[in-house]
Amino acid sequence: MNSQTRRLLIDGPVGRIDCTIDEPAAALRGVVVIAHPHPLFGGTLDNKVVQTIARAFVQMGYRAVRFNFRGVGATEGSHDEGRGESDDLLAVIAAFRLPDLPLALAGFSFGAYVTTLAAARLDESGRPERLALIGPSTQRALPADVPADTLVIHGESDDVVPLSATLDWARPQQLPVIVMPGVGHFFHGQLPRLRDLIVRSWH
Repeated sequence: MNSQTRRLLIDGPVGRIDCTIDEPAAALRGVVVIAHPHPLFGGTLDNKVVQTIARAFVQMGYRAVRFNFRGVGATEGSHDEGRGESDDLLAVIAAFRLPDLPLALAGFSFGAYVTTLAAARLDESGRPERLALIGPSTQRALPADVPADTLVIHGESDDVVPLSATLDWARPQQLPVIVMPGVGHFFHGQLPRLRDLIVRSWH
């Protein structure tokens, strides 16, 4: 993301997991783990939306941890439709969470779907402070239910995951969805607005 980005490998359930860390300039407020879009469609930790999410959280004082799912970059293993990927996410959480600071989880598209699966598997004591789901994948497979304060942002003109699919998932949970008018799945030309919206909406 910038010259300060650190890259390292940690042990995961099926081998090494490729991770990057970005630190805030100010006092550390928490840790966020961010999950990337679908590996079979070119998704990696360097995805522009994922980097934008990281920038938003670094701006708010969080240590931002991005990682590659199995089979992507230097991460070992092969794609597992979200099941194994949620194992990967839990391994990254275990490696980077800090005992005295809040943990946030964020994801884009397929990464948002996996984030809901992993969050549902954390027990009461390990629950994240809050989730941020950007353009969540809600059509092919249904995400797990999420807490009422989850931040959900979706583009009105999303041509990959229709807004209607995300509203259908959110409706039974009475979960608010922030809609960015005229914006597509990858937030082209709107990344600074997305970053500002995450910062404004987080607390």
